[in-house]
Amino acid sequence: MDGGGRGDLTLRLGEPGFFLRPDYHDVLQQLRRQSPVHPTADGMVALSRYEDVREVSRDPARFVSGRGVLVNDPLRDPEGTGQQAFSILHLDPPMHAAYRSVVNREFTPRAVARLEGRIRTVVRRAIDDVPADEPVDLVGALAAPIPIAVISEILGVTGPDRGQVRHWSDAVIESTDRTSGEQAEQLGQLVRFLLGHVESPAAGRVDLLGLLKTTPVGDRLLDQSEIMGFCLTLLVAGNETTRTLISGGAEALARHPEQRSTLVGTPSLMAGAVEEMLRWVTPIQAFGRTAVADTHIAGCPVPAGAFVVMLYASANRDESVFGPTADRFDVRRPSSPVHLAFGFGEHSCLGASLARLEARIFFEELLASYPSYRLLGEPTYTRSTLVNGARTMPVVLEP
Repeated sequence: MDGGGRGDLTLRLGEPGFFLRPDYHDVLQQLRRQSPVHPTADGMVALSRYEDVREVSRDPARFVSGRGVLVNDPLRDPEGTGQQAFSILHLDPPMHAAYRSVVNREFTPRAVARLEGRIRTVVRRAIDDVPADEPVDLVGALAAPIPIAVISEILGVTGPDRGQVRHWSDAVIESTDRTSGEQAEQLGQLVRFLLGHVESPAAGRVDLLGLLKTTPVGDRLLDQSEIMGFCLTLLVAGNETTRTLISGGAEALARHPEQRSTLVGTPSLMAGAVEEMLRWVTPIQAFGRTAVADTHIAGCPVPAGAFVVMLYASANRDESVFGPTADRFDVRRPSSPVHLAFGFGEHSCLGASLARLEARIFFEELLASYPSYRLLGEPTYTRSTLVNGARTMPVVLEP
């Protein structure tokens, strides 16, 4: 696309700047209408419609994760080693279900609900620490530290280490597209930290790390690298998705004050409003799968070996599913059909219930204290093919 006018569908999904185009959603709409299964200039196949994304997501026999899931995944580099840390993101059946079962029960809605009191305390403290009537960065003050505090507690990370976790997590996200020397050093620090965390005694631990150390997969316990990979995946995913949901939801409400007023006046709408924030913001830009044989999607031929990229933000604004108001933010939107912000199928987001709970509590507490907060300028966003995350968001919190 590279600056081309309307009608130019020369996509280069591997370039993080593509996802920051000011006309990004116009381009996605054009794809849905003209070329929903679209070969890109950098050798991928872009899927822009809701049903096509669902089809690929629920068919791991035809479309595998083991050959890479990130747009710029190291596993897809023919000149690279293909080596990287263990992650359940890259596992296919039947191994994926076996590994995921180790932690599934800790992230069910019922299990996560037990954390509500602790999360509310974290949120209230964070909001209380932010000065009123002064310029503040909502990302740095609220959207980033709250999810870090929650996932760190779940993983048993305590004390001053939590402050460093955010920087490490940011480095991991940035490294999904390219790794600078500074990022490599940050990643090395994170690996060394997690290794020490994993090697710490398990006796008496009641956190998630204790569970990972004592729960077998089949007839064996997880080895050190697998436990560390789990921790890395949960640490980053548990932070970035919720952080982006909180910041993006806050921006959406600020830009749609009538919707915010509706929530302030009818707090019972909050759970549904969080679903609309997820649909509207879509924290994860894209994941991909590799076709294992010649096949078709929506009647279009897809050759064996093709890397098929699911554009979640496009699927979540598909007019054929969400109707003529798909391009509008509406906190009263019905909960069905379900958005694809957390993916679909076996690889749907493990921490979805936790992210929903954190976001609901955050906006309940924020709007109770500051129902008329406002943006002071334009947010800045991370250049990424993975997350749709704000780096900074200047606001003022007005009681």
